[in-house]
Amino acid sequence: MTDDDGNRLPVPISVGVNTAAGRDNLGWAMDKVRVEIKRVKGADADIALPRYHSELASGMDVRAVVVDALTIAPGAIVMIETGLAVAVPPGYEIQVRPRSGLAIKHGVTVVNAPGTIDADYRGEIKIGLVNLGRESFTVNRGDRVAQLVLAPVVQAELFEVDDLSETARNDGGFGHTGRN
Repeated sequence: MTDDDGNRLPVPISVGVNTAAGRDNLGWAMDKVRVEIKRVKGADADIALPRYHSELASGMDVRAVVVDALTIAPGAIVMIETGLAVAVPPGYEIQVRPRSGLAIKHGVTVVNAPGTIDADYRGEIKIGLVNLGRESFTVNRGDRVAQLVLAPVVQAELFEVDDLSETARNDGGFGHTGRN
């Protein structure tokens, strides 16, 4: 599929379409999009590539390639190398999201959640972690530190105007709807 100028358009993802190929045990199909991945410095075969841990998971766990254990003090922010680079197809991004267990049990989360890996980025994926907990947290080589979620992207075409259309909310901001 191409646009009027002959540029290739991204193929939209359809989730939950019942097709003959790729059905799960509920009768739903998860479309697959090719994403190339490359090991870079430090990511030897001892570090597993990101993977889905259940049949219908949206996020792939990504692992740390720290050489020595890295302790994150409460309130500290660190950059964790993964030793991986990807080629995301045009029309998609990979979102870097926290792992719920790390966040709930230890207060460790992705500092810029969700982080974005754009389709034109080819450098190493690095995960910014922050320890919001009360105790230090140690990251070891091979620990799962975040989730990678492939997501479709559309770009906005901005049009500057003198006035915006009115809504019931208009400029009501943070907390304008009350507490409950």
